[in-house]
Amino acid sequence: MPIRGKAEHAGVFNPTELALLGRVFERLKIDSESAHRREALASRIIANYMAGVVDEEELLSVSKQALGR
Repeated sequence: MPIRGKAEHAGVFNPTELALLGRVFERLKIDSESAHRREALASRIIANYMAGVVDEEELLSVSKQALGR
């Protein structure tokens, strides 16, 4: 799962945080997406979380958009 690898690379997350990141990733990913696009999605979710977006629905909403928008 790209989100777990990205999360481990980005820093230390506890199991609850990893579960949240995983749920958001699963809700946003599209099965037909390339591995590159899934990696970008995982990075975006983690970046938003690390920027302080910790509410699951808000994280889902802001992670639908590319970073910087």
